[in-house]
Amino acid sequence: MDQNINISSRAGSRWLAGMGIALAIAGGLFVVMLWTAWQRAEETRRWTATPAKVLSSQLRPVQATPNSPTKFAIQVRYEYVWQGQTHVSERIRRVNSPKRDHDEAEALREEYTPGQAIICYVKPEEPTFAILKHETRAALYSIWFPLLFVVGGLRMAWAALRKR
Repeated sequence: MDQNINISSRAGSRWLAGMGIALAIAGGLFVVMLWTAWQRAEETRRWTATPAKVLSSQLRPVQATPNSPTKFAIQVRYEYVWQGQTHVSERIRRVNSPKRDHDEAEALREEYTPGQAIICYVKPEEPTFAILKHETRAALYSIWFPLLFVVGGLRMAWAALRKR
């Protein structure tokens, strides 16, 4: 009887340790994702601010499939001069995502009227790559939450294995 309890106890400890490690790994993956997003947001803040001029600004309805809801893509074309060469870009952010709300998309489009002088941020290593807006830094402010899973999972695994 004692041996059955001992075997059951060891199996339970291993199971808890495995669950703890799985939680820590999952939390770790989210930490890496959020850290990478924050680093990408910080990177653009080191790019060179360059005067630019809006060439055109329009709203285009987009549907991924015929039955999907309509979203609205904002297309802003602007030109800037980098080291004596004129470049044209259409990026507002690093990744331009269509908006679900027409009014929100229209408000963003109205920020960029043709002929308007604006500032774009040029990636020095790749001067054809420019953006108008930086990504949010919110990923860094949220990183504490998945870190709880890392710490809690490792603590759970350590406690389960220590019991043996």
